[in-house]
Amino acid sequence: MADKLEVLQGTLDLLILRTLQWGPQHGHGIGQAIRTKSDDLLQLEHGSLYPALHRLRRDALIESEWGMTENKQRAKFYRLTRAGKKRLVAEESKWKLFVKTVAKVLRPQE
Repeated sequence: MADKLEVLQGTLDLLILRTLQWGPQHGHGIGQAIRTKSDDLLQLEHGSLYPALHRLRRDALIESEWGMTENKQRAKFYRLTRAGKKRLVAEESKWKLFVKTVAKVLRPQE
């Protein structure tokens, strides 16, 4: 598929929280992980990713600290907080219900 998919509004936080569940990561690494896990169909622009990271940090769902990347560059690393883990569980439940509901509308005879 040549076209890239746009991240639906409201799903970016879920994707970031899920990515951080696998361990701390810097912003560029989060974007790369989402791109890789989606088989290159989802690409996050910096103009979307970094405001979302700042919002999640402001809401105490993630924390950040400075560290060094694999390439020896200084970067801010993000990790889930306890509240972030709880929110991830809640958001995944809501996402599953949303997908199930949309499927019902798309295929009402099933």
